[in-house]
Amino acid sequence: MTEQVAQRQAYDPAAAQQKWQKFWEQNQTFAPLDDGSKERRYVLDMFPYPSGDLHMGHAEAFVMGDVVARNLRQRGYDVLHPIGWDSFGLPAENAAIKHGKSPAEWTYANIETQANSFKRYGLSLDWNRRLHTSDPEYYHWTQWLFLRFRERGLAYRKDSAVNWCPNDQTVLANEQVVNGRCERCGAVVTKRKLNQWYFKITEYADRLLDDMQGLEGRWPDRVLAMQRNWIGRSQGAYVDFTITGRDEPVTVFTTRPDTLYGATFFVVAPDADLAEEIVTAEQRPEFEEYLEKTKQTNEIERQSTEREKTGVFLGVHATNPVNGEQLPVYAADYVLADYGTGAVMAVPAHDQRDLDFAKAFDLPVRRVVDTGEADPAETFVATAGDGRYVNSEALEGLANKTDGVAKIVDLLAARGTGREAITYRLRDWLLSRQRFWGCPIPIIHCPVDGEVPVPDDQLPVRLPDLRGADLRPKGTSPLAGPEATEWREVECPTCGGPATRDTDTMDTFVDSSWYFFRYCSPQDTEGPFEVADVRRWMPVFQYVGGVEHAILHLLYMRFFTKVLHDMGMVDFVEPMERLLNQGQVINEGKAMSKSLGNGVDLGAQIDEYGVDAIRTTVVFAGPPEDDIDWADVSPSATVRFLQRAYRVAQDVTSEVGTDPAGGDVALRRTTHQTLADIGNLLDAQRFNVVVARLMELVNATRKAIDGEVGGADPAVREAAEAITIGLSLFAPYVTEEMWEILGHQPSVADAGWPAVDESLLVQESVTCVVQVQGKVRAKLEVAPDSTDEQLEQAALADPGVQRALNGREVRKVIVRAPKLVSIVPA
Repeated sequence: MTEQVAQRQAYDPAAAQQKWQKFWEQNQTFAPLDDGSKERRYVLDMFPYPSGDLHMGHAEAFVMGDVVARNLRQRGYDVLHPIGWDSFGLPAENAAIKHGKSPAEWTYANIETQANSFKRYGLSLDWNRRLHTSDPEYYHWTQWLFLRFRERGLAYRKDSAVNWCPNDQTVLANEQVVNGRCERCGAVVTKRKLNQWYFKITEYADRLLDDMQGLEGRWPDRVLAMQRNWIGRSQGAYVDFTITGRDEPVTVFTTRPDTLYGATFFVVAPDADLAEEIVTAEQRPEFEEYLEKTKQTNEIERQSTEREKTGVFLGVHATNPVNGEQLPVYAADYVLADYGTGAVMAVPAHDQRDLDFAKAFDLPVRRVVDTGEADPAETFVATAGDGRYVNSEALEGLANKTDGVAKIVDLLAARGTGREAITYRLRDWLLSRQRFWGCPIPIIHCPVDGEVPVPDDQLPVRLPDLRGADLRPKGTSPLAGPEATEWREVECPTCGGPATRDTDTMDTFVDSSWYFFRYCSPQDTEGPFEVADVRRWMPVFQYVGGVEHAILHLLYMRFFTKVLHDMGMVDFVEPMERLLNQGQVINEGKAMSKSLGNGVDLGAQIDEYGVDAIRTTVVFAGPPEDDIDWADVSPSATVRFLQRAYRVAQDVTSEVGTDPAGGDVALRRTTHQTLADIGNLLDAQRFNVVVARLMELVNATRKAIDGEVGGADPAVREAAEAITIGLSLFAPYVTEEMWEILGHQPSVADAGWPAVDESLLVQESVTCVVQVQGKVRAKLEVAPDSTDEQLEQAALADPGVQRALNGREVRKVIVRAPKLVSIVPA
């Protein structure tokens, strides 16, 4: 043993990384067989964006998916684990402008940097399926899908007030506005009226909501809750109000039509078309001044309950359809234009914002539901609960909300002034962007034929080469500028006359809403994917990514999948069976940033500690969904652990294939119990605990080697091989070295998961503690299945217990089989 220890060499991370990267690439180690010989599993990481080299966030996000992929591979599945880049978008375009380069040059350079770092990081990826959404071979099919959606009435153009980022000079979907600011650059978002392209995602609102039942228990609860809240299905009624001087009634939606008798005024969003239409000439100057102030306020501020209520009377009245009362109509910014019709009936006694407005403008407050609380007219605290109806004519005396709503809806329906309804918070997906670096919208505008789709045989509509052009945001796309005139001016495919291409590009969330299908057929030239390929691999078994995409990306990809299902292209309605959200890597309690000076460079960490140590440290730091504070972890301690594991493999001296049955029983029990435990832990995605259990097995094996058992015992080889295979999920380089040292052919990724010997999990005996008056008087080795009676008899017969009793009678015996007997003497 002494001679062997002297010859041992420490593990060299840098040499191992170079050696095994080359081996994996040459042998296509992680390319799936796809021949039907094994059951298939598809593991997918959320699309990386090529913003620069990999950072600490990537270190956590991608190692989690790799653990899942490697575990499934070890368990005998044929695993598809692809990689690609979500390579269109504003950040790349803005960075390219800043550095004086073309977006394509900037983007593809970053992709190569990231690709090399991904390979260095030891991820078990299939590089043969690599794709980039900015490749014409990819966005050809993004355009093709857009046209199929349009044929089904799911892509359309309309004038509307949209979210406008003044910094990036482009529109934003509702989901891309966070706390009133652009989620990319942080600028305060304003409103602008533009003609834009939309996807009709609202047509799928019910299915997007109801199909989540099948994701319960497999997607995080908070993600499902966030999606349900965003879709926001509400049940209530549409109610028609007649407005002074307007022929057509104005319809509002309310979830509480039973409170109609409490409506004392009517409110319209100042930026809604209705307000502009109904305001009287006398009130117009005051209204227009108020409208300009409203445009300078974001939606978060407008809906704040803390903000003082403001508004302006529009000079007209609305007729309450249940009692004929004339309600003054106000424009007030706490009502939003894109909520329903942009108008609401105001019931101040039972809605706090309405009550605050009523107080500010000295408007009546009429309680119509007696909840047992004080009258809101006196307290100025709205009561939103249920109770007995008062001041409500047709509902007077009722005390059940369901009955009240049903009766008022029937009354409205009989008069032709209302009906039962369901509405949604969800709005159609705004996909137009006034920027260059995105997928061109394949529509041609003809003065004769209107909107004309680009024929399929003319796809893709490629972006023009605008190198050297001024791409700075100007409010319209660079494709609408003089540099793109030749690209823009074309013949109409229908009449042959002069026409122009659409100059907007698509939101990059369109690109990432279907990329997982393309991975199944990345080289297909006849369609976005081969239907048969998708049926073999999908749905995705495990999806991994950040919770920040809980609404945006996940909702859009679910919508795309349902449309493709309706087109007959896929035979499932949910693309991802399971979802794992990883946390963030922070430092010193705060998100890493250059301004705070607390950034940690991933490349420098790898140079210092090695890939294996960084990967294992990230996993060991806590459950995948928790944030990791890099200030609290210790890669150097992980290095010592990995070296310790490596030395275990070096100290095995038994031959490959030696039957472990004759080896040390205690170590074999520890090995198989560990294997059983980590199998369950991997299924539960408690990867950090798996690492902890492997550390315990390394310690037990080290103790056996250094003690009486020795490195020649077959149980030591069995334990070392189990350590190597288990640890390979986290530390791929050192375990490839260990597997080779143990005499096996590479790769350890193909080793297969060790079988658990169930007989070694059965305990032959357990220690039963016997107490007399609370003091331990004996410890008995008993069978695990001993009965209460057997344990009581054994305890009372023990000499130590007899001495403690000293002839006293026993008043009570408490048994907690098989580990405790407590004796209480008289």
